[in-house]
Amino acid sequence: MWWIYALLSAFFAALTAIFAKVGIKGVDTDLATAIRTIIVLILAWGIAFFRGGAYTIQTLSKQNLIFLTLSGIATGLSWIFYFKALQMGKVSQVSAVDKLSVALAIILSIVFLGEHLTFKTALGASLILVGTFVLIR
Repeated sequence: MWWIYALLSAFFAALTAIFAKVGIKGVDTDLATAIRTIIVLILAWGIAFFRGGAYTIQTLSKQNLIFLTLSGIATGLSWIFYFKALQMGKVSQVSAVDKLSVALAIILSIVFLGEHLTFKTALGASLILVGTFVLIR
């Protein structure tokens, strides 16, 4: 079932790039990121309340809060740089380079989380790297 959610994530990420490219035309990218963040905030809290997850907030540990905060900071910085790149470049190139995050996440998961590198994962990450460099050139 995880792959269905991953495909939906990819689909909505693709829509994000298209909608953002049109939406940031002539707009300060930091303002655009702030507006996008408000919408995401409202949507995420709405879903959390609707599905009952918001009522389990007291079960979060200090470690949960620290790493969710760090993840939020990384997300915010990613969005800021993504919008700036979209404003300056083509969606097809910016989105492809942004997906380099997949290969980087694989490397970081091995280094910091102790995940094992399989041949299939290494091959996939290598193809992403090669594809990214082809699109940059």
